[in-house]
Amino acid sequence: MPSDLVFKTMNAAHRVLLKLTGNRVGASFGGMPSLELTTIGRKSGTPRTVMLTSPLQEGEAYVIVASRGGDDTHPAWYLNLLADPAVRVRIVGQPERAMHARVATAEERARMWPLITTRYRNYAGYQKRTTREIPLVLLEPPAPA
Repeated sequence: MPSDLVFKTMNAAHRVLLKLTGNRVGASFGGMPSLELTTIGRKSGTPRTVMLTSPLQEGEAYVIVASRGGDDTHPAWYLNLLADPAVRVRIVGQPERAMHARVATAEERARMWPLITTRYRNYAGYQKRTTREIPLVLLEPPAPA
């Protein structure tokens, strides 16, 4: 599996590409919209931002996949949002907004996973590489106060 340094380098390169092209290149990959997810570090308490794609959208929710390329460990951003589900999300080309992250229920995952893997086969390959069940996370508008 790629190291943390490789993932961080890929994220930095993605941000540079977006900036240099005025969001014309890198705003989506394979039909999936790119988004910037900001979580609060569960150990550091500082904001941590990562570029991800959303293979499925349902209503106002964006679904993201905690695959880490099929690694046996969860991505740090996933562990961070488990500790604090109040996140910030910026869809490329749109303003950042507060969102609530939650892990898909077993029933939701059973319904959504085939939709995702049929259209984006790389996710099915990631699942074959690991024994952990790759979580799906829904990024939803926060409930009204």
